[in-house]
Amino acid sequence: MQPLTKQGRLAQLVQSTWFTPKGSGVRIPQRPHQKLHTREAFFYMHYFTHILYSKKLNKYYVGYTQQLSKRLDNHNWKHKGFTGRANDWVLVYKEQFAKKSEALSRERQIKRWKSRKMIEKLIGK
Repeated sequence: MQPLTKQGRLAQLVQSTWFTPKGSGVRIPQRPHQKLHTREAFFYMHYFTHILYSKKLNKYYVGYTQQLSKRLDNHNWKHKGFTGRANDWVLVYKEQFAKKSEALSRERQIKRWKSRKMIEKLIGK
């Protein structure tokens, strides 16, 4: 590897500097680039339609996501909104899909039932 010239160092510094709206530069350390094997990544990207249950509220929540564990953590975090009222949500059912549109379609289908009995029949209670 050849040593960097003065111009090479300057170019490297400029590439790793982010300029704020007021014009001051902030140095951002560069991470090593990782090769993304698009063919492998494509096959492992899945979407899930999921049903969560809260014992405290005695209610079910139907949704879809790409990252189940992260989404469950978000629901159990205290925030404004329906799932923020309880922090005991547990995953009781999931279905895996290859496309986001399929997972969203299934979520809407389940929500259209508007029936606790149908949801409990689906999850096997």
